[in-house]
Amino acid sequence: MTELEAFRAEVAAWLEDNRPPPDPGFLLPESFMEVGTDDQFNYLRDWQQRVFEAGYLGMAWPKEYGGGGQPQVYQDIVNAEMARLQVPFVPNTIGLNWAGPLILAIGTEAEKHKYIRRILSAEDIWCQGFSEPNSGSDLAAASTTAVRDGDEYVLNGSKIWTSLGGYAKYMILLAKTNPDAENRYAGLSYFLAPMDVPGIEVQPIRKLTGEYGFTQTFFTDARVPASCLMGKEGEGWRIAMQTLTFERGATGGQAGGLAGNAMGVADVIELARRGKRDGKPAIEDPLVRDRLVQFLIEEQGDRLCGARARIPALVSERPAAIPMSGKLRGTEHRRRLFQFALSLMGANGIRWVGDAHADRGGLWPRSYFNAFSATIGGGTSQVQANIVGERVLGLPKD
Repeated sequence: MTELEAFRAEVAAWLEDNRPPPDPGFLLPESFMEVGTDDQFNYLRDWQQRVFEAGYLGMAWPKEYGGGGQPQVYQDIVNAEMARLQVPFVPNTIGLNWAGPLILAIGTEAEKHKYIRRILSAEDIWCQGFSEPNSGSDLAAASTTAVRDGDEYVLNGSKIWTSLGGYAKYMILLAKTNPDAENRYAGLSYFLAPMDVPGIEVQPIRKLTGEYGFTQTFFTDARVPASCLMGKEGEGWRIAMQTLTFERGATGGQAGGLAGNAMGVADVIELARRGKRDGKPAIEDPLVRDRLVQFLIEEQGDRLCGARARIPALVSERPAAIPMSGKLRGTEHRRRLFQFALSLMGANGIRWVGDAHADRGGLWPRSYFNAFSATIGGGTSQVQANIVGERVLGLPKD
């Protein structure tokens, strides 16, 4: 047995022995975007802390800031075993996958020592303040202002879709520091803003599924230290775009752990074995089998894309294609997969959470509706398709 094989066996054994109860007596969220109750949040934060204390989170982050200082392959193995065993996700998604990698990439030494370890341990939860109610996907149209007043900035405005905003201690915030700038991009600045200051109000948003997790955050003369400005005034757009490369998976360096439930094609195959079509198992239907094979091909292709992207000879023609298309491919695959799962269920697909006759407690329709969140956050699928068209294929904007 090689060293990596032994490590995989060690991780699998630890996860089996330490995973929390799958039915804690309340509905578990499917991702950080559905965490809406204290019970859910505490269950998931406790799990993240246990994973971190065992040394299985942030394994490739530098030791001096709280990480493991190990080669990335070790974290990759942990992530794969978590997905295979379908253990709970870790809730500090924005800190682990977006804010943390950004701080490690361009933050000061003081910022790295202040934030990184507490991101990994879930002591400090992070949320994101990019989108606004009136600007949609146009981040440059942000109207939230940050006015310098001595050693502080005074914030006014609002941000929407600030997932985990009710539990967050910090927000990665894009705000306008120079409303009069000729170039609207140049008027934006980036903040690692504390949430526990007077003048910040967080309002939960109820989703179609009845769950919460999304919030709207209001700033009314909220004062934050000037030291929470990242970079310099006017550099907000550049830093926000760098953040989005982490959010969309185009740039590596994330801490690891699952960001949501790990259901995949194997779960839909099991559903097809149990479901019936014309009195026979649905999986015996050639059309069903064909669709399942197509989903398997997609899933395996996406899984191998990461390895392919690291081999220059395989991506020399379009080196940006894999990282730029990852978010679009992954989120749309998941949405279509769950839509297909509902079609296998027929009329039973309308049975919702709480229905005693619902398959897996109403998981499938809930998962289908929740899948739309990821096709919107981080840039809608339409925006992602434009990015691939313009930056990978070189197509004109018009």
